[in-house]
Amino acid sequence: MINYHNHPASFKDPSGFIFQAEGTIYRQVNQSYAAAYDKLMSSGLYQQLVNKKQLVSHQEIAANITQTPEWYKTLQPSVVPFISYPYEWSFEQLRDAALLTLSILRTALNHGMILKDATPFNIQFVEGRPVFIDTLSFDLYDHTKPWVAYRQFCQCFLFPLYLEHYLKKDVQKILSVYIEGIPVDVTARLLPWKSNLSLGVWLHVYLQNTVQRGGKREGSNPVQFQQKKLLDLISHLESILQRFPEERTYKTTWNNYYDDTILSQEYLQEKEKIIRRYCEGLTVHRALDIGANDGYFSKILAAGGIPVIATDIDGQCINRLYKEVKKKNIPNILPLVLDVSNPSPAIGFHNKERAAFFDRIQTDLVLALALVHHLVIGKNIPLPLVAAWLNDIAPRLIIEFVPKEDEKVQQMLKSREDVFDNYTRIDFERFFSQYFDILAHNDVPGTHRTLYFMQRKK
Repeated sequence: MINYHNHPASFKDPSGFIFQAEGTIYRQVNQSYAAAYDKLMSSGLYQQLVNKKQLVSHQEIAANITQTPEWYKTLQPSVVPFISYPYEWSFEQLRDAALLTLSILRTALNHGMILKDATPFNIQFVEGRPVFIDTLSFDLYDHTKPWVAYRQFCQCFLFPLYLEHYLKKDVQKILSVYIEGIPVDVTARLLPWKSNLSLGVWLHVYLQNTVQRGGKREGSNPVQFQQKKLLDLISHLESILQRFPEERTYKTTWNNYYDDTILSQEYLQEKEKIIRRYCEGLTVHRALDIGANDGYFSKILAAGGIPVIATDIDGQCINRLYKEVKKKNIPNILPLVLDVSNPSPAIGFHNKERAAFFDRIQTDLVLALALVHHLVIGKNIPLPLVAAWLNDIAPRLIIEFVPKEDEKVQQMLKSREDVFDNYTRIDFERFFSQYFDILAHNDVPGTHRTLYFMQRKK
């Protein structure tokens, strides 16, 4: 018997589960899902969605690897390069995931099937676009029953999008607290008064909240829900999502960073020359760009064929980068919203259902450009701890040291006491040399800044 272990996030659906055996990910289909699976495959729905790159493809494996009596089929899905979660996505990423869910639902109805759940955890971003990954989410359509996933769709997609739209704040991280979606009563309390003027908000938030307070639950009294009504609901939800403004321009600390600060195009060009030299001849299977901002250096790596996870604390920066990745069809950049001083933790049942970001990421190269001073001076994280942390995640490291003489650091120190006696270039090299061999270092012309290329000590 082959040793296997179940995926810690795959335990809620009796239709089947994800497991890993000998380093390969599989999905088991149970007997209870046999009729729905056969319909999915025979109706043409699976092939149509795969052809449209909306559903992850799979191969059937003629073996009961788990040797469980419930077994019906074993599937080997195509590999998703990196698993991200909705609380790491930007506004446009979440909206595109919502639109994909509705598009798949519409296609499923045309094939006599329906989506039985509507969670963003069923979606991953592959080659710059959202892809549905849960093959067992499709059920046989019954016109006597309502769409049971409607409330979940609202809580996981519509409500966080409404909140960000009206509050002008990045709120997706709240989905790491409400892992099953933001409750309607919480959404209703957080939305401003002016949202009452929106028919969509009134129907999907306030009316739903009123019904819930009255003690009723969706699906408690099943009535006939003809396909046309469901298609009308899909069209209505799509129109709401599509009406959100394309460009969200509320001011943050980091959007337009390179345009609004002392940093010039000459600085970027000189920095680019140095980084290109560092990367010459490197074999990199995946790079992590921490504090990517608008993705300037992520795009340079991607143009050289390197897959890049581009992260930034600012959702607007990541939103713009995601839109550029989509528009220019850049398949090897995955933009994600991440605060490295408070990264996505392990959450869910037994703290294993959703893995921590730095437990998911495996990388050959880390870029930490114009980052260290924000962690040390902005977040009061001691420089030795920054060095130890980067040692944990970076086999190779391209890092920028920005000293106190730099105008940007001087601006930061105007609003706080300078207690950072160990924040010098000498201390930087001393602390990082405990973990890394410094292969090269170069001053950036016209600045006080220095770039380093390091490799983790063996």
